[in-house]
Amino acid sequence: MTDICVLQSSLFRKSYKKLHANQQVDLDEAIAEIVKNPQIGEPKMGDLAGIFVFKFKCCGQLTLLAYEFDPQTRHLLLLGSHENFYRNLKR
Repeated sequence: MTDICVLQSSLFRKSYKKLHANQQVDLDEAIAEIVKNPQIGEPKMGDLAGIFVFKFKCCGQLTLLAYEFDPQTRHLLLLGSHENFYRNLKR
């Protein structure tokens, strides 16, 4: 099996650094799911075509993770709650 390269956008990296340790554990598990099965997220249409959003529970709160993928890479774009998520993603 080939190695998958996981890339992070600067927005994602900033969000990740702000998380508490227990939240980072939940996020790391979600990222592992995406690496294993990139089709797990919901594909977006229109302006956001080509972007997938994976919804998961982080310490009991619904959290959204936007990403793009190809066979060798997973590019993590944005992390956050639903509030203003898609508006920020379009930027």
